[in-house]
Amino acid sequence: MININLNDYELSSFKSDLKEFGIVLSEDQLCQFMRYYELLIEWNERVNLTAITDFNEVLKKHFTDSLSLVKAYNDFSDKSLVDIGTGAGFPAIPLKIAFPGLKVTMIDSLNKRINFLNTVIIELGLEDIEAIHGRAEDFSRDKNLRENFDVCVSRAVANLSILSEYCLPYVKVGGCFVSYKSGKINEEIKEAGTAISILGGEIKETVEFMIPGSDIYRSLAVINKIKKTPDKYPRKAGVPAKSPIV
Repeated sequence: MININLNDYELSSFKSDLKEFGIVLSEDQLCQFMRYYELLIEWNERVNLTAITDFNEVLKKHFTDSLSLVKAYNDFSDKSLVDIGTGAGFPAIPLKIAFPGLKVTMIDSLNKRINFLNTVIIELGLEDIEAIHGRAEDFSRDKNLRENFDVCVSRAVANLSILSEYCLPYVKVGGCFVSYKSGKINEEIKEAGTAISILGGEIKETVEFMIPGSDIYRSLAVINKIKKTPDKYPRKAGVPAKSPIV
């Protein structure tokens, strides 16, 4: 049991925002979120995890935003999820807290962040979740990870064609990749079409909405995995960013 007094926190807006997504959290889950917030602030003093530290902004821009995945994908029972470029654990850890049955893998290239994530996992008592230190391009060659996940997510800031090369190799045929994007992305989707097709994907839809109680316009690009990714992808570390598939 996490030692948190929920009365110390003003959570009415957070609860209201999540209700708009059809999410209602138990007291234990709320305690996990508050301990996650505390750890984020504590660690952020020595490890660069986030520029957003105000309590209400963390709840809105990190926690609620992470859980907005339900607008595009909400079948979490006994599903496996991989978060590429997870950073401080967004969106993976909020999703794991809200949907405990989800099996989660987080990948990030900075070991200090992985140390933070492992501390969060232990302190929050989370199970069936792991944090891996390394580059997405390298671990997608691992036979235990390649085309092994029901859903891949990423809030990383990168062009969709580049992200697709990093992410689609992790998704099993029949699964999907969901990219968190800001603003309208019609042109970006169009430009990434060839890359997505080559990598075994097919654009299903773009779900656009406002994060509740904010001026944040969010787009979720949903890409279905319809065939295996060719063995040559992803290319060596650094190549996708320098020379995107067109």
